[in-house]
Amino acid sequence: MACISPDGKPTESGTKMLRALQAGLGSPEEIAQKSGLPIFRVRSGLRELTQAGLIMEKAGKYEITDKGTALVQ
Repeated sequence: MACISPDGKPTESGTKMLRALQAGLGSPEEIAQKSGLPIFRVRSGLRELTQAGLIMEKAGKYEITDKGTALVQ
């Protein structure tokens, strides 16, 4: 299941991951725990969300970008 829809907006699972990151940096495991998604879905979703510019990675942890925050308001 994709985390980004064809129109560039996050899907339900993408939105869950973005909301999990709104509190700050998170590892894939922390995001999985906060979002309730399986780790394999989180890992693939992180790649998609990063490519879309909605999150960015810093030293193995991820954070939501301003663009990502605007989509989950």
